[in-house]
Amino acid sequence: MRVPALCSAAVLCVACGSSVAPEPSSATTGLPAHAAVAEPARIGAARSDLPPGYEVGDLAGRTAPVALWGLGEPWTVEPPQCTPLVDPPLDAATVRGWSASGPGGIVYAVAGSVASGLDELLREQCGTFSVVTGRTTAKVETIDAPAVDGASTLGLRTEAATVVEGGTETHSHADTFTAYLGDVITYVTVVTDPGSTGAPLGPGFAAELLTSTVSALRGSPASGG
Repeated sequence: MRVPALCSAAVLCVACGSSVAPEPSSATTGLPAHAAVAEPARIGAARSDLPPGYEVGDLAGRTAPVALWGLGEPWTVEPPQCTPLVDPPLDAATVRGWSASGPGGIVYAVAGSVASGLDELLREQCGTFSVVTGRTTAKVETIDAPAVDGASTLGLRTEAATVVEGGTETHSHADTFTAYLGDVITYVTVVTDPGSTGAPLGPGFAAELLTSTVSALRGSPASGG
C-alpha cells in the first residue's frame, strides 16, 4: 500500500487564564513540575520499539494524519470543524519523524511544533466524522487514547473505502494516537490492509508506541533517547 504524507490542527489552548482547573480525565493529566521539554529531534529513539522485520526510512512529503491515511488532496472533512483533528497546525520547519513498513502494516511517527493544543470541545463534537477525496471515503471515530503525564491525548480510528474500476472497493484501516505536549505535538499512525496476509499491527501497538515516543521526545533514559 502506498500512503501519502500529512498535516492536522487543534484550536483551543488548554491554559488560557481560567481560574478553575478542568477535571482530569483518562486522556488529560496535569503537567508535572519535573516534566522534561519535548524535543522533536529525539523521535528517532522510538524506532527501537518496532517489531523485527520492519524497513525504516525518513518521512517524505506531507505529514498530517489525513495524508498518512492515504488521502490525497483535495479532501473535505464533514463536519468541517473537525479538520484540526486530522490536519493540525504544525510548523513544517520543525517536523521530524520516520516511517516503517513490514508484514503488519505501515507505521508513522511524527513530531513538531504546533500553534495550539487540543480543543476539548472538538473531541465532543467529532465523535464520528468523515473525510472524502476523489473516490475514497474515510469514516473516522474518536477512540480511547493512552494517558500521558502533562499532555492531552486523542485517538482516531479510520476505515477508508476506495471505489476502483468496475465498482470494486478496496479498504484500509488506520489507528492514530496523538499527544499534545505544550507547544509540541506528536502522533503515531499505523495503517493496515484488511486483505494482507500478515497479522496486522493492532491499536494496542500504536498506543504503546505513542507513549514510548513521548518518552523519547522528553529524553527519558528508558526510551533510549
